[in-house]
Amino acid sequence: MGHVGRQFFIGGALAIAAALAISVASHARAGMGFPVAAGADTTRPEPARRYAILDRSACEAQLTQRAVPFVRVEEARGVLAPVRLTGPIHGVSFHTGLAPAKRASSPWEILDCRLALALDDFALELSKHDIVDVLHFCMYRPPAETWPVDRIASRHPGALAIDAATFTKRDGTKLDVQRDFHGHIGAVTCGSGAGPSPATDEALELRQIVCDAAEAKLFNVALTPDYNWAHRNHFHLEVAAGVKWFMVH
Repeated sequence: MGHVGRQFFIGGALAIAAALAISVASHARAGMGFPVAAGADTTRPEPARRYAILDRSACEAQLTQRAVPFVRVEEARGVLAPVRLTGPIHGVSFHTGLAPAKRASSPWEILDCRLALALDDFALELSKHDIVDVLHFCMYRPPAETWPVDRIASRHPGALAIDAATFTKRDGTKLDVQRDFHGHIGAVTCGSGAGPSPATDEALELRQIVCDAAEAKLFNVALTPDYNWAHRNHFHLEVAAGVKWFMVH
């Protein structure tokens, strides 16, 4: 198993996924996310909610209209609209640490079309920071072989989340989440009272990246090293179908 695989499986992927599912659900019920305000304009919902309701043909049509480089994946167990990115989005490449020749067949490079739309928006935000490359651990984690072929999954088994670890700028400068975020488990990530310690330039920029994405509601879930030990080295950014809440931690 290579470097990416070792990091991905640290602590047990199944245990982390199960814990995340329970924790996100309980936090949402407890109102710890960002619920839709009463009277909000539901005809123009937030980006993540708008993308989550799309079917495959409508989603792929939007990717095509936006000139997002992709190819359709005919089938990926648990995924509604599986695709692969075939090039940068707004000048930003999203990929694992696998050798380029292996990326084209790796399941970790598959993503749901709806996540691709969110990444298209996210890439525009990243370009403001002169980011040209995002190294991630995975997007799709195939569910167990016992998973029904006709059942759509959520989170990584549904290819609706990305674990972004390193952001590289045009000049080669790297913002590494594990090294540079300077968060603390249980600390506030965004808003009043939030802030890295120590507040280095790299930590402040990483904080701005994730908090701007959360404020724009590009993803329903944004988890950082402030959340728990399992997220010490990446941002978990997720589109969740069928929900109205948003969570950042």
